[in-house]
Amino acid sequence: MSEAAMRGLVRSGPPFDLEGGQPMPSPDPDGSANPDEILEALRSVYDPEIGVNIVDLGLVYNVQKSETGEVHVTMTLTSPACPLAPVIMDQVQYVASRLPGVENTTVEFIWTPPWDPREMASEEAKAELGIW
Repeated sequence: MSEAAMRGLVRSGPPFDLEGGQPMPSPDPDGSANPDEILEALRSVYDPEIGVNIVDLGLVYNVQKSETGEVHVTMTLTSPACPLAPVIMDQVQYVASRLPGVENTTVEFIWTPPWDPREMASEEAKAELGIW
């Protein structure tokens, strides 16, 4: 699937909720989630093949939010040929869209720098993956 086609996907199918019914992060006093809170919420999105969340894996490179509520998530995948890219994109869009003040979420997959779990994954993810 082309990168442009993946960006055009929209959420469909069953909802993806936070693990164990965890509450969403508290918004800023103005009632709007900031990029750090959006990133924290994205910890509820797991790579379905690996079983570790995409933030701890180091797949999310950047989260930006405009004053109008437009969220742009720049991320990568474990492989450019990942067959579950549409599923992960769907989950990222759904989780971000549930936060207060988020009007629209776009996900951009980039391949530079290439994902390297030895450099990009958290210590917890490395332990889960058996990387020492």
